[in-house]
Amino acid sequence: MAEIETTENNEKRMPVVAIVGRPNVGKSSLFNAIVGRRVSIVHEQPGVTRDRVVAPASWHGKHFQLIDTGGLGNITGAKKMADIWDAGIREQVEAAIEGADVLIFVCNVQDGIVSLDREVTDRLRGIGKKVLLAANKCDNPTLESESLIFSELGFDKIYPVSCLHRKGVDRLLDNALDDFESLEESAKPEPFRIAVVGRPNVGKSSMVNWMLGEERVMVSEIAGTTRDSIDIDFEIKYKGEMLPAALIDTAGLRKRSKIDNVVELFSMMRTEEALKRAQLVLFLVETSKDGVTSQDRKIAASIVESGKGCIIVANKFDLCKDEDEDVKQKQLIEEIRYTLPHLSYAPVVFTSVLRKYNMNALLDQIAEVMAQMEVKIPTSLVNKILLDAFARNSPPVVGVAPLKLYYCSMIGSEPPKFLLFVNQPAYCADNYLIFLKNCLRQAFDFTGLPIVVELRARPKKVASIRTERTTDKFRKPVGKTDKRNEKKTLSSPDKKPAKKPGKQPGRAPRSTDKLRKSAAKVKPGRKTEKKSGSSPEKKRKKF
Repeated sequence: MAEIETTENNEKRMPVVAIVGRPNVGKSSLFNAIVGRRVSIVHEQPGVTRDRVVAPASWHGKHFQLIDTGGLGNITGAKKMADIWDAGIREQVEAAIEGADVLIFVCNVQDGIVSLDREVTDRLRGIGKKVLLAANKCDNPTLESESLIFSELGFDKIYPVSCLHRKGVDRLLDNALDDFESLEESAKPEPFRIAVVGRPNVGKSSMVNWMLGEERVMVSEIAGTTRDSIDIDFEIKYKGEMLPAALIDTAGLRKRSKIDNVVELFSMMRTEEALKRAQLVLFLVETSKDGVTSQDRKIAASIVESGKGCIIVANKFDLCKDEDEDVKQKQLIEEIRYTLPHLSYAPVVFTSVLRKYNMNALLDQIAEVMAQMEVKIPTSLVNKILLDAFARNSPPVVGVAPLKLYYCSMIGSEPPKFLLFVNQPAYCADNYLIFLKNCLRQAFDFTGLPIVVELRARPKKVASIRTERTTDKFRKPVGKTDKRNEKKTLSSPDKKPAKKPGKQPGRAPRSTDKLRKSAAKVKPGRKTEKKSGSSPEKKRKKF
């Protein structure tokens, strides 16, 4: 069995599997097929992946870390930027090879063996680690038989796979993880996720590298260097303890009208997904006397819509200071508040990653926002604050009746959410709802967190007198009920109707029997008159 390094607590760490190869052979497709979701951006254009993309995965009870890397070799079509990207990608791949336990070398069976495949083979031959060759794009039996040509590279076994049809991936993972024991995944707390967002070239990747203490992601002066949303695990100091956290480095968000290729569109979609997964957002803007740009305002609107905690990081403060030595942070804060009115709850921290200016203040601000997420307000105190607000400023009348508050309670903490039971939510004006949020913020602070207030109509348990009077008018009188309907409702299939007294069960009387009985009662010599049915002429003669 292969030995895995252990930590100080004698806990075995998960094995690391890295996917390497030349550009455009399907490394990202294989990465997504193993993880089971779309993490890396997949496109036919070579050189799409630049940084290391890491994601946890599991196979038959064996948990491991999977790393997707960029392609080793020159990037065709990049022209002047080929050397810059190639050097950065090579550094990322070298770091992945050094930290991996198993390597999966991916080749394209449709292209056969090319010179770059031989160069990668020479690089992997002397590292002393387990290397598996995966011949990708074996979509039919003919291509699968052609995968044997890669035996010339000196590998004992060739694993034909097809990421499109998920064919051969099971056999590849079985052989990649057969030397490792199945580790039971211990119950660890969920990491605190921090997303770093902003428009291109404001210093997001430099900020991530400083917080990690290493050159984890590629940094350059060229806008759009980062493409994938990269989750990086690290530990952050909070209340004297080291808590697990995850940094999410995202691609810069540009205007949709300026997006000129599909890869950048995919990058923007990954950034929007990262914003939903994060618990705290570090919104990086460039420090300027003119405030922020229109694109910054659009990104701020997305942050407000997501309902996440936020810290505005005004980076490159040193450049603003060099342009104007008399500029003060108070004036810059006022300009930022004026241009970003919806993020009034977010604190502003001025930094300079290049000169390491005020970076510890940013960490302190992150810890403060994390502490605010744990605050839970008692119900009695919430009711007291809001009832006092109603007493000081009565709500304006919207509709047919004024707004009335019956009861309120705090039902969430990320972000803080309050539930108010009122007579009708439509009776609350928009400006009065903002007033209630400001009262809650003045009382409980909630730095860096938006406050959500939900209005709900209180259900009426007892009907009012007015509704009873209106319903009585439409009720039917008791004496004028329909007998036919009453018989239907009283009768049931189980019980037979009660028999009238005096009648005995038997056959129905015939018409001849009635005539005999009437003839016996009439005396001879007298005429009989019917009590009912007599004509009006006979009655006149009688009287």
